[in-house]
Amino acid sequence: MTSSLADRLDRYQSYLRADSEPELSGRLTRMVGLTLECVGCPMVVGDRCVIKGQGEGTVEAEVVGFEDDKVYLMPLTAIEGLKPGAMVVPLSAASKVPVGPLMLGRVVDGSGEPLDGKGPLLAEARVPLTGEIINPLNRAPVRQSMDVGIRAINALLTVGQGQRLGLFAGSGVGKSMLLGMMTRFTDADVIVVGLIGERGREVKEFIEDILGEEGLARSVVVAAPADDSPLMRLRAAMLTTRIAEYYRDKGKRVLLLMDSLTRYAQAQREIALAVGEPPATKGYPPSVFAKLPQLVERTGNGLPGGGSITAFYTVLTEGDDQQDPIADAARAILDGHIVLSRRLAEEGHYPAIDVEASISRVMPQVTETEHFSRSQRFKQVYSRYQQARDLISVGAYVKGSDPETDFAITHIGNMRQFLQQGLNERASLAESIEGLLTVVPERRSPERRKSAVPDPAAVNASRGAG
Repeated sequence: MTSSLADRLDRYQSYLRADSEPELSGRLTRMVGLTLECVGCPMVVGDRCVIKGQGEGTVEAEVVGFEDDKVYLMPLTAIEGLKPGAMVVPLSAASKVPVGPLMLGRVVDGSGEPLDGKGPLLAEARVPLTGEIINPLNRAPVRQSMDVGIRAINALLTVGQGQRLGLFAGSGVGKSMLLGMMTRFTDADVIVVGLIGERGREVKEFIEDILGEEGLARSVVVAAPADDSPLMRLRAAMLTTRIAEYYRDKGKRVLLLMDSLTRYAQAQREIALAVGEPPATKGYPPSVFAKLPQLVERTGNGLPGGGSITAFYTVLTEGDDQQDPIADAARAILDGHIVLSRRLAEEGHYPAIDVEASISRVMPQVTETEHFSRSQRFKQVYSRYQQARDLISVGAYVKGSDPETDFAITHIGNMRQFLQQGLNERASLAESIEGLLTVVPERRSPERRKSAVPDPAAVNASRGAG
């Protein structure tokens, strides 16, 4: 009897599905704002799940925290049709995102799903959202310059391959236009653009008007508009970095443009406050300042002989306040900052780069001695004019009072013209350096003038001869 039962079970074994393991699920117990709580579902932080609402509707969510047996979820999509006790089903391998060379020219959302209506995304592989951490001692140092096509940056704030810079600006001073110029004029192999928390209208305008067909052809755009959930905005920034890491690992020179790092920090603030983390600095919880370096440090150079990620992160300065907590934290973890001035923008000076307040920390390592010294001379002359600008404008400055100020007044016109650039005007690195050497003459030592007082030694000699 026992053998016959065993034989029958063996025969039925072939009809069973390989994936016929029991499905684990939990139930929804609480919903406050964007925070959902469920129990009975064994998941870890970062796992994704589906909450089954009324009818056929579902809401996708991600685990962002827990307390005792309660798990905190944050929705990735709009919350509709949920009720107490709704079933929560974990998703397997849902944290992986698509990557591949065929992503060039495509626009995707924070989950890697296409937004451009060009059909399904043909990905080479699906990889974890967080890439492997590179030992800092194994990274290649920043030793080569990168051409970004912007004259003021190439000449005075030279960017190195693998450098991370912040683009600090208020609203309406031309940061998006500057990023668009970089995408069209840079000599990078691949461009990855992350539009995080921008208005939906600006996303379409950036892709069609600023980026254009030429820029989009060698770019991957990840867009998470302002009406997306904070978790989707957070994932969009991480996906942007992950795609850039993929191309870097393939040996490509990648230019990563993220607009903006501030929206990424605000998304993390919304999530942290929703799960009960106390605010620390101007409403920002400590986890925000921990997330920023984790994101930024993933960019940069790879292993020696490999690719690089040169990254520009825009940082919104509310009311042009450079002491904003996010702006202050970003300056500390980035390799330089470029400040856009509202005063220059109001004067019609584009790009409105304030060369006095901007700096590239790796410029000495990626430029020739003559180029670096001439850029320093340019800033000194420009700064001298700005210091005396008020006196000059009201006619209070008397020519001849200071030779350096006279020199600045003579050359300020050419210097201003050098700093300005049209939207469709490309300035290569070589052309920018050549123009810099032309617009700012080399410092000359003052000619030695004959003194009206006789040389004492000569006087004594003459007296002795007399």
